[in-house]
Amino acid sequence: MVGYAELSKLNIFSMDEVYDLVGNKKTASSLVLRLSKKGLVKKIRNNLYTCVNLADGSVIASRYHIACGINETSYISHHTAFEYAGMANQVYNEVYVSSKQRFSDFKFEGIHYKYVASNTDLYVIEPKHTIGIRVTALERTVVDSIKDLEKIGGLEELLNCISSIHYLDERMLKTCLDAYNMQFLYQKAGFILDHYKYELQLSNTFIDYCKTKIGKSTRYLTKDSATYDNEWKLVIPEGLFEMTEQGGNPLV
Repeated sequence: MVGYAELSKLNIFSMDEVYDLVGNKKTASSLVLRLSKKGLVKKIRNNLYTCVNLADGSVIASRYHIACGINETSYISHHTAFEYAGMANQVYNEVYVSSKQRFSDFKFEGIHYKYVASNTDLYVIEPKHTIGIRVTALERTVVDSIKDLEKIGGLEELLNCISSIHYLDERMLKTCLDAYNMQFLYQKAGFILDHYKYELQLSNTFIDYCKTKIGKSTRYLTKDSATYDNEWKLVIPEGLFEMTEQGGNPLV
C-alpha cells in the first residue's frame, strides 16, 4: 500500500502524481489529507506538496526543487542561480524563479518565491547527478544579474559573485547579450567584465565587441553614481571596485 515511504522518495509532488501511484483520485486525496493531518506532508502551494523529514521535522524538498516544481517551465536564475552554484556571498530568503508561465509570488517555510518573466530558455541546464533542478548556466546567470541588479542583491553582491569565478565562455556571454540586444546591457556588461577579463579569461575581442554595441548615450550604472568613465560612457559609483576585496585592480 502506498504511503509516506513512497511519497517521501519524491522531493515534491502533485496530486496527479499521487494518483498515478495509487490509481484512484479519491484514494490519492484521502492519503494526502491523512498524512497532512499527521504532520507528514505539507502543502507548498496549490497542487504542490512535499513530505516532512521524520528526523528533524524539516521539509524534504529544497528551495531549488520547490522553485523548479512550480510549473513545467520554471527554473532558478539570478542570485538564486549563484547560490545554487555555491558562488553567492550571501544566502537570501528570496528565490528568483524564471518561468514562461506566470505565477503569483508566494511564501513557504520563510522563503519568498518570486516570479521573473522568462522570454528565452537560452542556456537553461539540468545539472548532472541531480533530478528536478533547472538552472541558468553561469554565463547566463552573470548576464541576467548585470541586467537586473535588483535581483542580485545590488552591485556589491554582483561583484562579489563575479570575483569568485575563474572562467567564463565568451561565446556564451555574447550569445546571451545578443539575445537581449540592449545597449545599456552591453554597456554595463562590457564595463564590469572588462575589469575582470584576466580572471575570467576573456579576450579583448569580446570587450571590443561590447563597445561597438553601447551607442552614444551616457547612462548611470546606479542611482548614486557620480564618476564618469569616458571609455564606456558610463557614470559609476566612486571607488566602485573597492567595494570588494577580490577581483581586478580598483578604479582609483
